Amino acid sequence: MEKTTPLSELGEFGLIKELTDDIQIKNSSTIVGVGDDCAVLERNKTTFTITSSDTLMQGIHFDLMYQPLKHLGYKSIAVNLSDIYAMNGQAKQVLINLAIGNRFSVEAIKEIYDGMKLAAEKYGVDIVGGDITSSYAGLGISITAIGEVDKKKIVYRSGAKENDLIVVSGDLGGAYMGLQLLEREKEVFKSNPQAQPEFEGKDYLLERQLKPEARKDIVELLEKMELIPTSMIDISDGLASELLHICQASNVGAAIYDEKIPIDPDTYHTAVDFNLDPYTSALNGGEDYELLFTIKQEDYDKVKGNPHLSVIGHITDANNGVYMMTKEGQAVPIEAQGWNHFREEE
Repeated sequence: MEKTTPLSELGEFGLIKELTDDIQIKNSSTIVGVGDDCAVLERNKTTFTITSSDTLMQGIHFDLMYQPLKHLGYKSIAVNLSDIYAMNGQAKQVLINLAIGNRFSVEAIKEIYDGMKLAAEKYGVDIVGGDITSSYAGLGISITAIGEVDKKKIVYRSGAKENDLIVVSGDLGGAYMGLQLLEREKEVFKSNPQAQPEFEGKDYLLERQLKPEARKDIVELLEKMELIPTSMIDISDGLASELLHICQASNVGAAIYDEKIPIDPDTYHTAVDFNLDPYTSALNGGEDYELLFTIKQEDYDKVKGNPHLSVIGHITDANNGVYMMTKEGQAVPIEAQGWNHFREEE
């Protein structure tokens, strides 16, 4: 009998590589296919069309025990637009595909759509179509985002160069700690349905998980600064995983410093309360949807002191590997330990 390979052996990104390694581009209008945040397509002499697709599945990406339907709709749009902004582009349209289980009412689906419309209004995108089908496995939401970017300003994962500075927007780890809070209270509810959730003072962390924002504002900030990053990616699977993607695509190494990683005080203290290392949560938690990018050293003055941006390290030679320097001066190799869709059950 022919030997088969379990999906867990390859993981999500290994499987993508296995499936797409031999794909040959046939059309001259396809500039970049698989391998970056978006596919890049020829539009006209000055502009590329960029497009990305993502899927949220009930039980994998969201839990309806604590995910409000309107927030879910909003989140499904925002996280897909994040890929457009990671190419330094502007989102213009979305296509919405829904797979709906028979337990959902019309009113429930309308509430999800209300959240989608709210996000579309905020980010200035048009809902231009999609598809609806039935599902035997709960709810599935798949969004295709379409945008555009000036050819002279597009940013890929593959442009990082040795000595570039590594920059991240916002703060990290908040979405992961929000998830820990929600999961804790879910278990309490299971054992005691009369118990009231203990979320006082945790609004920021809950919003980071339940209603994240895509960083369109950072793309606009970079435009005002007249700063074009040398590489960029959005942080969906965790800082460690995304930094490795940039390093692999650019054939470089990297050094970041734990004390430079931006962590909100609420995130830090909540992680400590859960007996978790705040820096590990920031490295591997995921779902922050911040932008991670690299800039030339001569552009440092443009970002220095900006409250929305943090310089956390620099790019090195590929032979040096990818590592984090601790306050104690220890070099810790960075490995991707974020979400793996095909991890075997413990």
